[in-house]
Amino acid sequence: MPWLVRDLSEASAAGGMAERRRKHAAEEWERRKRARKRRKEREGEVGSRSSSRSDPVEVLGEGVMGRVMELLDARSVARCTAVSCAWRGVAADDRLWAPKCAELMAGKAHIPRSTLIRTGSKLSTYSMAMMDGKRNRITKEDLCDHAWEYRFTISQSDGAWDHDNCLSSFFRYIEAAPEYWRNLDPSWKHTGPPMRRYFHPDGYHSADPHDAVWGGHECTYTVITSYVGDGKIREHYVRINRWPPLKVSRKDDWSWELSNHLYRYNSIPDAKKKGCTGPLFPVW
Repeated sequence: MPWLVRDLSEASAAGGMAERRRKHAAEEWERRKRARKRRKEREGEVGSRSSSRSDPVEVLGEGVMGRVMELLDARSVARCTAVSCAWRGVAADDRLWAPKCAELMAGKAHIPRSTLIRTGSKLSTYSMAMMDGKRNRITKEDLCDHAWEYRFTISQSDGAWDHDNCLSSFFRYIEAAPEYWRNLDPSWKHTGPPMRRYFHPDGYHSADPHDAVWGGHECTYTVITSYVGDGKIREHYVRINRWPPLKVSRKDDWSWELSNHLYRYNSIPDAKKKGCTGPLFPVW
């Protein structure tokens, strides 16, 4: 049976060749896998080196980057703190923010007491001062920490009638303060400085001695704040006795104004007052 022996021999040879091919294919696959891995590792190292070389903090150093950031405005420097840990180390440095805080508070009528918190950085001091300067909600501390100029107002008629609030519209159409009372105001006749008013922590409201308008009557004040359902302020005003409420507003120099159709109060600048002014903790 020579033909059987020949067939078995050929089958055995074919099987061995197929096994060698499979083994070679497996080895080739492993070789390519290792090559891809080495290539990725090399690319990662190159990318890491290139990124470290392109980071300005690594290339220029913290000192030079600090000098560069000194030329930026405060908002841009604050954004730099979010770039990376290295950038934050430079952008949040107190030496960078101290002059920016001084620049922010220069020329302001009042300096917030919250800026005296010693545990905070100069960056946080700047942020708290900015937020407090935009605050329109007045507190008892704000009222009591300042002396206030008191002046009568003139007619505020704007020609518009509000049918939903007839009383308010009526006041806009009448003369704001009668001439009799205006003549008692030294600043109105340019014979002296404006009258002054003072708020006290116990709720008492007073004036200087010999104030012709004051007359020695008892005065108390209340800060009224009401909210809507989502926590937003609906109404916020100061009321003295049962007189018309005083609308609260804030000026660009961080001073306060309380006003109605008859008179207005303006906080007197006291930026150099020891201990600063206003609430110690943030109020929104």
